[in-house]
Amino acid sequence: MRLFVALQPTDPAREALAALAEDVPGVRWIPAAQLHLTLRFIGEVSADDAEKITDALNQVRVQPFFLETAGTGGFPPRGAPGILWAGVGPGHPLLHQLRQQVDDRMLATGVPFELRPFIPHFTVGRCRDAAPVPVAHWLKRHRDFAGPTWPVRQFHLMASDLLNRDEPYRTLHTFPLGEP
Repeated sequence: MRLFVALQPTDPAREALAALAEDVPGVRWIPAAQLHLTLRFIGEVSADDAEKITDALNQVRVQPFFLETAGTGGFPPRGAPGILWAGVGPGHPLLHQLRQQVDDRMLATGVPFELRPFIPHFTVGRCRDAAPVPVAHWLKRHRDFAGPTWPVRQFHLMASDLLNRDEPYRTLHTFPLGEP
């Protein structure tokens, strides 16, 4: 199974993110129900490794915090973007502490995972043969996007099934945040 660790926004934040979708030729917008912020992509693992990961993530202890949705951009940052994203406001030390604890617990399992720098964002659209000018206009229109601030009280171990277009993500386990 293909796993990742994520935050799921509250309904008001999800609605604000989904409202970024516009008629831009060649952009496939992510449905509101599928929007999430990936803390750590893990990749393909066995059922035994998934159990080890669940046990390890149960040990994460970070205080609940608030996260602000803010700004938009594209990946890669130069040239024609393949992904359009919405970000989070600056200065969220507890978000980075949560990511660090997830990584520390993952390393302790011995289960290999993909190492990438952490750029907190929500993928809101995927560009396929998108015309550069309309995409550039979308980026300009939404660069100052400011969505609602929302409470982060839990994180999730999720599975992805790329062949299931209707429900590509499912939550395997939810971990509440609490006092360290």
